[in-house]
Amino acid sequence: MGNQVEKLTHLSYKEVPTADPAGAERDDGPRIGVSYIFSTDDEELEPGQELECSVYYRDECIYHKGFSPPDAADLSTYSAEHLLSRCQPGDLVEFVCPAQYPHWAVYVGDFQVVHLQRLEVLSSFLTDASQGRRGRIANALYRYPALSPAAVVRNALEQVGCKERELSWRNSECFAAWCRYGRREFKIGGELRIGKQPYRLHLRLGPRRAHTLEFQSLEDLIMEKRRNDQLGRAAVLQELAAHLQAPPGAAPAEGRTRETRPLETVRSSAFPLGFHGTEMSRGKRK
Repeated sequence: MGNQVEKLTHLSYKEVPTADPAGAERDDGPRIGVSYIFSTDDEELEPGQELECSVYYRDECIYHKGFSPPDAADLSTYSAEHLLSRCQPGDLVEFVCPAQYPHWAVYVGDFQVVHLQRLEVLSSFLTDASQGRRGRIANALYRYPALSPAAVVRNALEQVGCKERELSWRNSECFAAWCRYGRREFKIGGELRIGKQPYRLHLRLGPRRAHTLEFQSLEDLIMEKRRNDQLGRAAVLQELAAHLQAPPGAAPAEGRTRETRPLETVRSSAFPLGFHGTEMSRGKRK
């Protein structure tokens, strides 16, 4: 029997079911055995759909995504074909699409990328890995010192073929970032969770409003950041509003342990002094 074909000529990528009902993040993409035909391969995120945020380890900014000048130029997205003319070996590529988790890959040259998908590290053509999504070069998002391009490519190629229990990364972003920066914080269990919460995720909600979440590890923070990317800015704002309006003692959504603390000024190099947000702490994942 041939493959089943579902012709979706009037649908966009965000209308294709991609979420796991159990809530686990999966970078699976389209289902195996089903051919998807889309009306456009260049669906771009509309301005304001992505949430601006910064990540801090203690007082050091280690990640920043901003869409206001001068950051906006670095976050422009392009079709996969256009990206090929911009990428250099060792570059990180982030593919984005509404209502989907961002998919990260390492460009290794000769039109190829290495990426973590479906619990396996694969070598693919960049155009195939994009699955019709637009993408951007993401080298500037993390502020860690990068390894040499040759070392980044070597790190990626050495992992091709690793799958399931052999993997040391929870998602494509952690894998790609580890290849470029070589830091154990991106690996599963790379940091001990000993009660301290040195990582802070600052979510920019408006011109003078920000919200802060605290985490014990970078791994946990990245999972929450990617969840926000998948939900989109509007849904995250709605979720935060519902949480802040909940009566005292109400159970947090999705089993999260959250504690609301008094308002404080968010002091960071990414957000000017004066932004205010509610600082919240997050309990250990079970």
